[in-house]
Amino acid sequence: MNYLELLRCAVPETIVVLTALAVLAIDLTSMRELETRLRFVIGGMIACVGCAAAITWMVIMPETVGSLGGMLVMDSLTQFIKIALLVLTIFTILISMDSTFTDHVGEYLALILLATAGMMFLVSAEDILMIFVSLELTSLSLYILTAFNKHNIKSAEAALKYFLFGGMSAAFMLFGLSFIYGLSGSTNLHGIAAALAGQGIDPLLVVAIVMTVIGFGFKVAAVPFHLWAPDAYEGAPTPSAAFIASGSKVASFFIAAKVMMIGFAGAEGSAAYHGFSAGWVPVLAVGAALSMILGNLVAIVQSSVKRLLAYSAIAHAGYMLLGVLAHDKQAVAALIFYAVTYGLTTIGAFGVVAVVEAGAGDDKLASFAGLSRRAPVVAFCMMIFMLSLAGIPPLVGFFGKFFLFASVLKAGGTGLGLLWLVILAIAMSAVSFYYYLKVLKQIYVVPAANDAGIFKVSLLSQVVLVVLAGLVFLLGGWPDLVLHSLQQCLAAMGGVIPGVVNLM
Repeated sequence: MNYLELLRCAVPETIVVLTALAVLAIDLTSMRELETRLRFVIGGMIACVGCAAAITWMVIMPETVGSLGGMLVMDSLTQFIKIALLVLTIFTILISMDSTFTDHVGEYLALILLATAGMMFLVSAEDILMIFVSLELTSLSLYILTAFNKHNIKSAEAALKYFLFGGMSAAFMLFGLSFIYGLSGSTNLHGIAAALAGQGIDPLLVVAIVMTVIGFGFKVAAVPFHLWAPDAYEGAPTPSAAFIASGSKVASFFIAAKVMMIGFAGAEGSAAYHGFSAGWVPVLAVGAALSMILGNLVAIVQSSVKRLLAYSAIAHAGYMLLGVLAHDKQAVAALIFYAVTYGLTTIGAFGVVAVVEAGAGDDKLASFAGLSRRAPVVAFCMMIFMLSLAGIPPLVGFFGKFFLFASVLKAGGTGLGLLWLVILAIAMSAVSFYYYLKVLKQIYVVPAANDAGIFKVSLLSQVVLVVLAGLVFLLGGWPDLVLHSLQQCLAAMGGVIPGVVNLM
């Protein structure tokens, strides 16, 4: 492949980066004298147009399959993930347009777009060097986005914790990847798998696996590497927290699955009941179980809705880890479907929190009291989002969990297999229903204070929240809208998703 073809593979990322530079330049040169909200609207629209242009390129232009030693791989599946990331970015930008937490509008929007470009490069990478560089581009942008609210000391504290934990996890990951290179002599995931095939579980490979899992565990906020998440979600500007909880989760889980399933093929081991054997699967199984238990139980006692959503995200990370450790194509399809739809739902939930913060001044549960009468449209959307996160049919959260758990059971083979993990996941999903109902109780049952007025919600915010709620409902009733495209992507790569789409 020549460099012109490689550049053609990177056109969507190039469009996003150029859009980031354009937003920054226009804001610095032409909009400094305008009010903040108008700057957000103009800059946000430019950013959304850039993301839409990148999506259009991938949809209209003929598919390009490219690879430079795994540095940049373009196929139908990575294209699907990139489109999903761009959609999540657009919704994040839209819920940011009513924000007043910063005057540095151009810089804020540019960082969101640069983080998106990093995620797009990340999902295209099959080389451990490119994976690490893309992760750091994404992480550095997210650290700054977390600290963007200069009026809130918690924002600076959250960013510092996020940065310190992130730096430490990056060191672990880089150390683990260096061991992998030393064992295999290759940085390409397929080359690593070929070099390690038939060698068994070498003690040095065990160390490499554990360190790599630690690095990815931080990125997805899995226990015990989750300590940054509650403070980051609470202290970060609400749109930034929504972006961390949605787009970065999709990209991180996809690349984690790719590294484990391709690079560590043959070193899986087993997490079957009474059948544990050394490998990366039992390591992920323990992390998944701990994440589901701790995330759901600690969320019960939270009084801040953003911290509640943070611990909820930890629990959902545990569910999504099940899709990685199942390591087959059906599980990958279920994982991607779950991650993308969870991202849409979470952005909607944080969008409602942003409305309440603007009206009440904080995100405490008590601030949601009487929301059904103070902002009925917003309250109804929050009900959709909470019930979907809890996994209530016919919303998309139920079908996401159903497909994911079914794929894990199938991957477990005969006997008890991974049934113990699925039972634990179902039990913890029942627990989660309690704290989601706590939010809805405040909204629909607890009356507002006597001096509480009606929330002033902009038409744009209401439209965005209604669209997100509509997507959550629509994809719950017709999950084939996404699963069919996902099946085609995997089929084009030589695999199918038996029994998933056919269930509909």
